[in-house]
Amino acid sequence: MSVRRGPRGLFVGLSTLDIIQLVDHVPGGNEKLTAREQVVAAGGPAANAAVAFAHLGGRPTLLTAIGSHPLGVTVTADLEQLGVTVVDLAADSAEPPAVSSVLVTASNGDRAVASTNTTGHRLSPPEDLDALVGACDVVELDGHHMELAVATARAARAAGRRTVLDAGSWKDGTEKLLPSVDVAVCSEDFRPPGARTPVDSLRVLREYGVVWSAVSRGGRSLVWAGPGGGGTVDVPAVRVADTLGAGDFLHGAFCHHLALQDEVTSSGFAEALRGAAAVASRACTSFGTRAWLRDG
Repeated sequence: MSVRRGPRGLFVGLSTLDIIQLVDHVPGGNEKLTAREQVVAAGGPAANAAVAFAHLGGRPTLLTAIGSHPLGVTVTADLEQLGVTVVDLAADSAEPPAVSSVLVTASNGDRAVASTNTTGHRLSPPEDLDALVGACDVVELDGHHMELAVATARAARAAGRRTVLDAGSWKDGTEKLLPSVDVAVCSEDFRPPGARTPVDSLRVLREYGVVWSAVSRGGRSLVWAGPGGGGTVDVPAVRVADTLGAGDFLHGAFCHHLALQDEVTSSGFAEALRGAAAVASRACTSFGTRAWLRDG
């Protein structure tokens, strides 16, 4: 009997080193405090999405910039241990990777984040981009490293591979990326020019040619739209310990569910969102971005 292996996903975008501290409150000016707990792990939207994809049984490849600095080596090792194949387009760089300093408030799970994101790298598409795209079932882009994202989305469109955009915010160049995007799952902070509400955002995405789209709104229901209409998907109610990475894990889980569908239908799209919301909610119940992987 042949054993079906998990779907393949190509995740394109930001990787960081996350230093996460659990605190009673965010300190004010010149204030020092002792954190309750600490987690150091690889982070970034594309990287975290790839981790969730692997956790669900998928085979993710991450196209990103990390570098050979000792902190970068830590990021790569963490991702590979979790089942992510890393293609580092900055492997020859000795500069440290982007570092995200994260403070999580213990009472409500809110997080405050400071990071340089992609300011240290401008990435050109690799020579084997077509091969990387062709070997996958779904391509996820977080909108960082925009030149690379646009090239990958266009290659995926040419190869007939489904593209998913993690739209956390409107970035320079997003208008060039959207015409090659099949599916967009946006945060409530994603605001295309002229859009004020989630319904506005869904409308603008449709005008750019995005066939399927959704907006996540934290603990409230997701709003989605497709060729045959739209609707909402409820988010499981949980006791929130930490919201860091929840949106990233939502995208990784969504891509896994979507990659298992030969054809996207309204019911299948809503079901993929429902499964992804369950994963994201579970990730919110523990501190840091790794405990939920051990818990289930």
